[in-house]
Amino acid sequence: MKRFRNSDLIIPISIVIHLSIINGILYMLTRETYSHLYHILYYNFSWLLISYLLHYYPTERNEKFMTRIHKHLQVLFFYSLAYFAGFGFFDIPIGYLPYQSFVFLLIALSITWYRVMFFWLRGKYRMVGGNSAKLVVIGKDSSLYKVRDVFDQPNLGYRYHGYFDDSDNDEDDRYYLGKVIDCFKYILENNIDEIYCVASKFNHLELKNLINFADNNLIKFKVILDNKDIFSRAMSIESYENIPVLNLRKVPLDTEYARIMKRTFDIVFSSFVIVGVLSWLTPLLFVLIKLESPGKLYFKQKRHGLKRKVFWCYKFRSMTTNKNADKQMATKNDNRITKIGKFMRKTSIDELPQFFNVFMGDMSVVGPRPHMELQTWDYEISVDKYLVRHFVKPGITGLAQIKGYRGEIVEKADILNRVRLDIFYVEKWNLGLDLLILFRTIYNVFSGEDKAY
Repeated sequence: MKRFRNSDLIIPISIVIHLSIINGILYMLTRETYSHLYHILYYNFSWLLISYLLHYYPTERNEKFMTRIHKHLQVLFFYSLAYFAGFGFFDIPIGYLPYQSFVFLLIALSITWYRVMFFWLRGKYRMVGGNSAKLVVIGKDSSLYKVRDVFDQPNLGYRYHGYFDDSDNDEDDRYYLGKVIDCFKYILENNIDEIYCVASKFNHLELKNLINFADNNLIKFKVILDNKDIFSRAMSIESYENIPVLNLRKVPLDTEYARIMKRTFDIVFSSFVIVGVLSWLTPLLFVLIKLESPGKLYFKQKRHGLKRKVFWCYKFRSMTTNKNADKQMATKNDNRITKIGKFMRKTSIDELPQFFNVFMGDMSVVGPRPHMELQTWDYEISVDKYLVRHFVKPGITGLAQIKGYRGEIVEKADILNRVRLDIFYVEKWNLGLDLLILFRTIYNVFSGEDKAY
């Protein structure tokens, strides 16, 4: 009988190793507070429950280290909440908090290091033939060459034999194995593990016969849909009863747990900035701004946010009061910018009041930068897919900004690249990406940016 498994032992071994890391570090470094059975049960059960609820362990053959890194960060985030919540349950003194934070960081880094080593070792093992899957494709269209690029990656463990098709002009293709009628004998003789079928090349009865053949010979059968050049990297398959429906615009932040996690981070981070920075910086800037030019401390402007909803975006006033503030972006050597305003814009201090927007829920710490109303009205017509960036909340900083596309839009390529990066962020959001963007933003503030004016 044919047997093919994507390694039945991977998940149990990973669970055992993760629990061993958690228990080993806690026992070695916190032996005094990790001496009771209910402590052990709490920290182990918390990990198992969180990883189960977030579907952390089920993996796909073509998964790489970065494929579901957001899932890894989500598990660590929620486990950190459970970990520190345990202090209240077990009456652990608050003085232990800094040391326990170090212990948890060590746990998180160790589990992450195991993930690095797991994918590295699995890739090496597959490159020498281990955990491999032999496959063929039946039918041919433009999708064939795209999936072949995936099959040709040895570290994923695919062993691509070739394809069958009834075309008459494929004899010179080294991957061509013959007519469709020849596939049945070849598949059985070569112990093929998986069959990929190009759905558009077959009618209902032919597909049904192929499926029955695969089922009766314990072979996995997968269907390559006719993409009609509409597929995107954000697509997903959803099931309505037993009807598969293709969702071409799946946004990670549509899920409840992702929204809760991002909103929690926004509230905590914005509170820290408001209390720790704005509480003393605002009175100081009030004096400096008022001394140089008459007008209000804050500048507010209508901008478009989530689902194109209009909100008031706040900044420290960096220009003299003028009629073009809502029509014209700041340009290099703009004579409207005050001396203190030039410094604030260079260091991005003028953007700090937007943490009030974040706290109130109109913005996020990280996301596509909101544009003034006139710009949105223009770009939604002139820039393809511009409004996709409004599927998420706008941010104080974003992927486009750390890549150099901030501030003045000098040429069409500036807005096109900004939108391209914003859409990538919308489609690929994860907490790790937010932290990376935030770190790069802080680095850029101190190192300086050419377009910070």
